[in-house]
Amino acid sequence: MRLIKLMFAVAMLMFIASPAIHAEEAYLNYKSYCMQCHGMHGKGDGVNVPAMNILPRDHSDNKYMMSRSNTEIYKAIKFGGPAINKSVKMPAWGDTFTEEELTQLVGHIRSLCCEKELVRGVNFR
Repeated sequence: MRLIKLMFAVAMLMFIASPAIHAEEAYLNYKSYCMQCHGMHGKGDGVNVPAMNILPRDHSDNKYMMSRSNTEIYKAIKFGGPAINKSVKMPAWGDTFTEEELTQLVGHIRSLCCEKELVRGVNFR
């Protein structure tokens, strides 16, 4: 009986900690693959910007980002900018990330622009 209770407690801790772990993984992936262009806080001011003739998207722009669905953001990450009629400078990351990581990145990008809306529970398309 004690073993069952212990296993249940461990499972609950994993379930509770899971969102934080996913958020950390998404942040680290964003830091490794996206910050060079989109910047540390997603403002489109990364270190590569001076060499770019097309500026990267400002992920902190709440008004613009709220006009985009999660599906559009997901497609841009997975298939690159041309998949959503945006810049060819945005590479496709579908061969780099798993489906779960792609979804986590969408959530991270949402946190850069829309934290208040996420807290209020806005249902994104």
